[in-house]
Amino acid sequence: MVTSTFDLFPLNSDIMTPAKLSWKLPTPLKTNLFCIDKLEMDKGGKLKLEASSDKLYEKLKVEAKSDLKDPAKIFAGCTFSGVPETLIKFETTPLKPQAFTAEITRAAGQATFGAKFGLANITAPDLGARFAQGPFFCSLLCREKLSTFTASASYKVSPEVKCAATVDYGGKKSGHFGLGVAYDVVKGTKLKLKVQQDQTISFSVKQDVAKGFTVLAGGKFNAQKKDHSYGLSLSIE
Repeated sequence: MVTSTFDLFPLNSDIMTPAKLSWKLPTPLKTNLFCIDKLEMDKGGKLKLEASSDKLYEKLKVEAKSDLKDPAKIFAGCTFSGVPETLIKFETTPLKPQAFTAEITRAAGQATFGAKFGLANITAPDLGARFAQGPFFCSLLCREKLSTFTASASYKVSPEVKCAATVDYGGKKSGHFGLGVAYDVVKGTKLKLKVQQDQTISFSVKQDVAKGFTVLAGGKFNAQKKDHSYGLSLSIE
């Protein structure tokens, strides 16, 4: 499977149609032991490789990423789901194994709890919890050695309308918040609106024109700085 992405009108460039090529090879060399999820080459000739395998051990998935240039930038990780209601993740780089990150999550009824740590914060890991019940959802994240907190919540008012909010406390983003609403106008048409603490208002309209053909238009306006931006995206699958 090959994907080709073109930037029709790139800024500050004399090339009007730079392309990015991406390959996916589910059974490379006619083997199903591993899968090449992405082999990508951008307009500058830079490469990116992502491969994975779930055949080495039951309920164990191994993944690897590389730019096919610098061995120091090779990342390898694994995910184990063999323990009921528990997920264990581990990621490191072979040339610097001490720079690892580990993550453990466990579900308990309607709630899910998790912890993520490395050598730098092994005594004070990042913690998270989420709870979902009917139309209501909420989550809490504690990071940076338990000095910053992010709380989020959402509520499904009706099958067509969903509201959400998020707020940060502590750290550089302390006091930041966002309020948003998503509205399914009719089948195939979705509207989204978001307001942030810096007086930024953003919106988007997503339209399913036909099966596999989607149009997404959006914009952002900053009332404080008096500037704006907008964009349009076409997706064909």
